[in-house]
Amino acid sequence: MSENGTETAAQETNVTNADATIDETVQTAEQSTQDITAQVAETTESAENTEDVSYHTVEKEGKVTAIWEMQGRKHIRTIDPRSNEGKQILELFETAA
Repeated sequence: MSENGTETAAQETNVTNADATIDETVQTAEQSTQDITAQVAETTESAENTEDVSYHTVEKEGKVTAIWEMQGRKHIRTIDPRSNEGKQILELFETAA
């Protein structure tokens, strides 16, 4: 009988170890899914934030006095056209005359 008792205990230990491994695998998979979901949300949010950014020039007497950075209908900031960034933006959007 001691053989059967020992054998049963060994089998129970193997089953317990297998259950623990399955639980760890499930937890790891759930964590990976949460991480991926968070990354997708961040990527989508940044894509939405940069997608509809546009630039509008404010002109007075034929000269650009300001550049407005807009996101949809929301004014984000005003850029001085004499700054390095303002010059780069104007060069990118310059039309051929």
